[in-house]
Parts: sequence; C-alpha cells; structure tokens
Amino acid sequence: MSSMSRRGFVKGAAIAPLAAKSIALGQGSAPSERFDIVVAGGGHNSLIAAAYLAKAGYRCVVLEGRPIVGGGAKTAELTLPGVKHDVCSSAHVLIQDSPLMRNDELGLGEYGLEYIFPDPVVHLPFADGSYITQWRDLERTCAEFARFSKKDAAAYRRMITEYAEVGPIFGASAYTPIGFGKPINELLAAHPKGKLWQRRVAMSAWEIIRDNFEDDHCRAFMIWMAYQTVVPPEDSMTGRLAYALVSGRQRWSWTTPKGGSGALTQALTRLIEAHGGVILTNKWVRRLIVEDGKCTGVECGDGSAYRAEKAVLSTVHIKHLVDMAPREAFGKEFIEGVETWQAGITLFVTHYTTTEPPTYAVAGGTISPVASGAMATPERALRVGYDFACKRVNVEEPPLLVVCSTVADSSRAPKGIHTIKVIGNQPYELKEGPQHWDKIKDQVSDANLNYLRRFSPNLTDDKILARIVESPLDLERMNPHNWHGTCHGGAQDPAQTGPLRPVPGWAQHRMPIAGLYQTGATTHPGGSISGGPGRNVATVMLKDFGRSIEEVVKKKA
Repeated sequence: MSSMSRRGFVKGAAIAPLAAKSIALGQGSAPSERFDIVVAGGGHNSLIAAAYLAKAGYRCVVLEGRPIVGGGAKTAELTLPGVKHDVCSSAHVLIQDSPLMRNDELGLGEYGLEYIFPDPVVHLPFADGSYITQWRDLERTCAEFARFSKKDAAAYRRMITEYAEVGPIFGASAYTPIGFGKPINELLAAHPKGKLWQRRVAMSAWEIIRDNFEDDHCRAFMIWMAYQTVVPPEDSMTGRLAYALVSGRQRWSWTTPKGGSGALTQALTRLIEAHGGVILTNKWVRRLIVEDGKCTGVECGDGSAYRAEKAVLSTVHIKHLVDMAPREAFGKEFIEGVETWQAGITLFVTHYTTTEPPTYAVAGGTISPVASGAMATPERALRVGYDFACKRVNVEEPPLLVVCSTVADSSRAPKGIHTIKVIGNQPYELKEGPQHWDKIKDQVSDANLNYLRRFSPNLTDDKILARIVESPLDLERMNPHNWHGTCHGGAQDPAQTGPLRPVPGWAQHRMPIAGLYQTGATTHPGGSISGGPGRNVATVMLKDFGRSIEEVVKKKA
C-alpha cells in the first residue's frame, strides 16, 4: 500500500558510497602543510560551507574526529555487517527548501546524491484502532482527517494553504545570515497577512492546534508533527511549527536520501576533494592556535597542526569551543552567553535490524510506511516538558517516532532485512545523575518497543536480529556535538534563536577571536538537516574575503 517518487540530480550510473579509507583521502598530508581554510569538524553544515568555499577556489582541509565524516548526517553499520543505519538524522525535509537544493547551487547530483519521496508520508495509529495517514496528495490526507471531523479536515487544508503563502518569507529568513537582511517581523509586516502571522509566530504550537482542531485524534496528529524539531509545543514562539512541519512533509514527504543520510555528506566530500580540498578523519581538534589575537590554525589530539592562510571554521559545539583557547580571548560577554546555553529536549534511540518492517492494520489490509509514530493524546505531548523539568523518565504511553527507511530504500540492507529506528524523548539529567542511564536504558528501550507492539504486533522477538540502544548519555558519548544528549545543538527557544544564537552579538558566525568563524546547529537557523548554518557562514566568509556567494554559484566548474 505504498509508492514513492524520486528526485534524482544526475542521470547515469550510480556512484558507489565512499568507504572510510576513501573518505580519509589526504591523511598523508604533512601537518605543516598550509591551507586557505581549516575546518574543525565534519558535520553536514561545515561540509556545505567548505563546498562553497572550495568551489570559490579556496583550498580547504576538513578535520573530523571520527572515522567517518557526517556528524548527524551519517550512515554506518551499527548492528550487523551490510546493514546501514542512519546514525542520527533520517529525513532531509528542511534542506529541500534551501537555495542549495532548490537552485541546485552545488550540483550535488553529479556527486551521487539522490532523494526518494515516499508515499504514504507518515502513519499515526491510535489505541482505539483508528489512525491518520498523511499522503502526498492533499485531498487524500484531508479525507483522513474528515473521518474524525469535517471541520478539522477543512482546518488542515486551510493551514497548508495559508503557510504556502508565507513559507518563502520564513525560508528567506532561515537562509540569510543575521544582519544581512531584514528581521522576520519586518519581512512579515510587508505581507498582506503579516500582522496575523506576527501573532501566530509568537503563540505556541499547542494554542494554534487546540484552537483550530476539535477532535483529539486530529490534535494528537498535529502536535506529534509539530514536535519533530524537538521543541516543546507548549512553548511561546513555537506557533510556526504547527504549520511548517506538517506543510513541509505534505510537500516533500519523508524525504529519504538513497543509500542513507550519509549520502548527503558523502556527496559533499566528493565535491570538496574534486575542488582540491582535503578530508582527514580520526583528527580530533583539541586546541585553537591564536597568534597576535587571531586564530591561525588548530592542533589535533595526535599532535599534528594545521595552519590557515585566511580563516578557521569551527563546527565544534560552543560549550567545548570556549575551552580550546584562553577564555580571555573570547571575552567575558561571550563566555557568559555560553554559560547560560541550554540543551533543551533530548532523545532516546534504539536501532533495530529486523526481518519485517513495522506493519499496521488499516481499512482493507495493512500498511508499512517509512515513518510512523505514536501520540496517545495531545495532552501526552504536553507532559514531556514537565518530565524533563522533574528529571524524570516516563515510559507511560511514550510519544514515539518510528523510521523504517528500508521500506523505501532497499539498498540499505540485504534482501528481506530492515532497519528500524525507534525514537523517544527522555531527559539527559536524572535525579540519580546522567550515569544512571547505563543501568536503566535497556528497560526504557523495552518499554518503547512494547508500546509500539500494541500497534505493530508483527515485531515479535523472533523478527529482531539485533539492536543497539542509545540513551541521551550515549548520544553525547558518540558525538561531543550532541552536548547533554541534544542532537540539535541546543534548545531552539526564544532565548537561543535568531540574533541570540549562539550568543547575543555573535550571531553572524564571526566569533570574538579574529579569523575564527562558527557554523553548525549552535548557529542560526539551528538544528535539523537544513544546511542553513553552512550556507549562511559561507555567505559571511565570502563577503569578508571580498567575494559573494552569488558569483560562486554561477561558476560552472
């Protein structure tokens, strides 16, 4: 009961994924070798920035601490040989609206990137046996809502239509560096319905969902969708999420990179190397080299050093970045801003290798979608923030996101084998301390699976070949950028968005130390696979170099 479409950027034979050895091309380079740009960290945003800079003719070296580049956009054999799991991100929805993809600015299809757009998009079952399925066809999705309420079906259609009118304004804001364009409120003020949207933006997602929908099934679906950027829907300034997330998936589906989430960062790696750049793995950056008040390079844990003729670009989490140089070099205001940084809502993840995908009962048969989930009631979503504040684990009717990418992309596993990722929200901070996660994580994972089995009873023990459990503490151990278990760099609340991200006064990607720039999820517009921080920092750096991103994207080579 599913179909899918693809967005291929290139015709012809597929390009084989890079192996770890290939990714590390250039490890033989002498540590004293100089580059125009030294990039600390190989996440998707730093690779996007390096790709634009490399295309502009600057020689870049990317230093990644782990064996494979990608950060949160990475695919690896986590459980069994030949089975490819997305380590963190799975859906590349937001980036589809980026100029990078929309205008094909880097030609990533020439380097092997291809996307699949599954149909159905998302399936949400309920305890009473009912369900809502989002299909790529808007009218078909509205019919799902109409089974519960014709008023709610009309509300869904209206919200999708209304957001389409202003979506480009929000997109322009996200893909414009802070200070390089008008603030979002000014942009909205110029729109015929701008005053209404100024109020909506300031409201909470829950207020908008509560006031527009009357049936709790429809409300649960909408609040589940609004939660997909891991921002509490009851918080102020989350109103846009009630529109944006469901609209993005209605338009772009659960956008699935063929071959895994790492296909994006693999393609960027190929582009950088094709333009003379060097990608080095197993290179943990431990210290910034600061000379005469300017950042001129970095030192790695293995003792090697890399010098930059023009600039150093960091995607190191700001909580760690300030420990890589004397604190006085950053200044008191910046340090104080970093000290107040909050992690926000964190994740709890279990990866499974199975012989079947999750299968749900629907009218006329069953359905096995790429993305599904659980949200018992809209009120259950509102309890997550309270549980976090109480440092409390709650496995009662847990809100879940379930991703089975192999339904759409069989290239990720041998025939008859599937990958399933079950994601919940649990606090990093526990009353017993974060280390307590090592004692209880298997129990929490079992509770999530048992709840999922209420809706997908086919996932019995004999169908599970392997699993790996990742608590919020494990996520931090896996990648230091997942500070305190957050995969989005930190909370995306009013105190940590726009001109306040990462620190007031330093939201333009230029750090207090001259020659040092910052990208990644701790910078505007924040986490998720949007590519926004990467493209934005490239825009800033190119301007500082007397160039422009517009001239770079016009280059054919």
